[in-house]
Amino acid sequence: MYYSSFGILAVFLHLIINFDALKNGRKEPHEGANFRYRQFLNSILVFYVVDSIWGFLTETKIIPLIYADTILFFVMVCLSVLLWTRFVVAFLDKNGIRAKSFLAAGWGIFGFTILTLIINFFNPIIFFINDDGIYVPGNVRNLIMVVQFLLYILITVYSFFVSFKLTGREQVHYRAVCSSGGVMALLILLQTFHPFAPFYTIGCFIANCIMHVFVEEDEKREQDRITENYRKEMDRYSQIANSLANDYEAIYFINIETGKYLEISVSEEYKSLEVPKRGEDFFEETRENAKRYAHPDDRDFAVSMYYKEVMLKNLEGRNSYSYKYRIMVGDQARYFRFVVMLSEDKKHLVLCDKDIQDTITAETALKEKQKAVATFTQIAESLASNYDVIYYVDMVTEEYVGYTSHNIYGELEINESGDDFFNEAKKNAAVLIHPQDKERLLSVLNKDYLLSMLEGRKQISVEYRHIVEDKELYTRMTARKTSDGGHVIIGVENIDEEVRRENEQIQALKTEQELARRDELTGVRNKMAFSELEESVQRNLDKGMDYLPFSIVVCDLNDLKLINDTMGHKAGDDYIKDSVKLLCDVFKHSPVFRIGGDEFVIFLSGVDYSNRQQLVDSIRGKIMSNHEKNDGPVIAVGISDYVSGKDISVSDIFERADKQMYTDKRRLKAMI
Repeated sequence: MYYSSFGILAVFLHLIINFDALKNGRKEPHEGANFRYRQFLNSILVFYVVDSIWGFLTETKIIPLIYADTILFFVMVCLSVLLWTRFVVAFLDKNGIRAKSFLAAGWGIFGFTILTLIINFFNPIIFFINDDGIYVPGNVRNLIMVVQFLLYILITVYSFFVSFKLTGREQVHYRAVCSSGGVMALLILLQTFHPFAPFYTIGCFIANCIMHVFVEEDEKREQDRITENYRKEMDRYSQIANSLANDYEAIYFINIETGKYLEISVSEEYKSLEVPKRGEDFFEETRENAKRYAHPDDRDFAVSMYYKEVMLKNLEGRNSYSYKYRIMVGDQARYFRFVVMLSEDKKHLVLCDKDIQDTITAETALKEKQKAVATFTQIAESLASNYDVIYYVDMVTEEYVGYTSHNIYGELEINESGDDFFNEAKKNAAVLIHPQDKERLLSVLNKDYLLSMLEGRKQISVEYRHIVEDKELYTRMTARKTSDGGHVIIGVENIDEEVRRENEQIQALKTEQELARRDELTGVRNKMAFSELEESVQRNLDKGMDYLPFSIVVCDLNDLKLINDTMGHKAGDDYIKDSVKLLCDVFKHSPVFRIGGDEFVIFLSGVDYSNRQQLVDSIRGKIMSNHEKNDGPVIAVGISDYVSGKDISVSDIFERADKQMYTDKRRLKAMI
């Protein structure tokens, strides 16, 4: 009874202390630190109950019940360790290697305990109940307690040292874990040496109390932080509202149902109209005010806008609408704009009015100015459709004005106007223009050169490359004289996409031509490619050039027809591919041509020409090895060198090599 009293007391105090957490936790999401904390609380609550029952059962001496409850005791102990570890990781909000190590340790203890409890049914390594109904602990029980002690000590020490590096909420979290873990480690150590004392129950309870204090304090601080943030947010909203209110002459907040209204903001000038700050019927009173203060020509329109039905109809399908009319302020008629909005609660209207007379006056002046320069604007817009940048240059003073329609200069700032166009062009060219194009462009951007080139011509153009953010950008500059002869218009346009598209088309054509000169089966060059090479070499020989030394190797595959007839064409194709690989491996630096079904030619020059005899000996050695093993391609090989001053035809060199190949072919057949 003495033992059970601790568990019963722990249950009652646990429910009292954690009542709110256990009750309100059901409404919270099943994730995060709070969820892990509730899981831990529930586990130790069950543990208290199981531990209390154990105290009663030991008095009854009913061995099966004592055994079953002891099993539950160990299950809840290892489960509480696991859930405490999971809570700590979530509470500290950690995801690194240490967090994973703690979780792995918790799961390891849980798994090990469950496994040993299963073994305990057959071999009492953790505990057993003797014939007198007395609990007898085993060695593995002590091992389980020591491992738990080490885990709690490790987490306690880690949290202790980390807490000194932190401040605020994170420091509170680490100190909570440090304190509760230290208590658990101490009480587990006592429980290890005193198995019949309720030290584990006492440790769970004290650790829970410590965590409760820290968690409640943490939540209180968090709530204070949220409250403070809310206050700051409301202050910001208030500042925004005041700023918006200062932008209007008056703002009205109107109850749609009753018509009652409140005037929130009024300018000093608007006060002269003596509009009331509060009223009982906005719609009727405002119609009367419109009759008194609206300009005579706008009066009927103004009055018609202040009926509840009209306002609500205008708001159908949208959040706001606006209108304007003139109000007589003293003896002056001034335009006001009115904006009507529906409040978020859908029960009020918000009406804002603003004096826009100065804005309308400025807009009118701007329109007049725009009419005065309409022709120039149309010309500029027309040019802008063709150019990214346009410069209007005075050829006498060299002053200029620049108009940019697209930014082709990256982040480099170009002046909109200046006093010396040609000098500034040189400075910009030093930064912007590709080094290979710089001299050519600067020769064009010369005042005397431009004037002389534009004599009798409508325009001149030059293409060059910009360097924009370390990338090349193709550009075209076009210059033309104006009708007065004293100015030049220089247009710069981005032609990068156009040039690159042309280059892609040229590259695609080259690729297509290259594919046409490749043998489809083997990938080496075909008969067309060899014919072109032969024609090129022959042209040089015909011109009497002392051509570089070269050799021609002619090869023929043995037994290809036999392989096709007996093993099929796929086997024949594989035989051809193996033969090509052998040729390419030996003659690594020379082009290989397939000029027939089983005929190949190699054109040797450079390094391969210098080593031609060694290469021919090498391939013949490989062929003899294949022939002797009856495995791999067997190829007849013939070679002939170009003799300077004697050979005048490529075909003569080819025929000599071909004859030598046939001699080699007869030699190979004679060896069968």
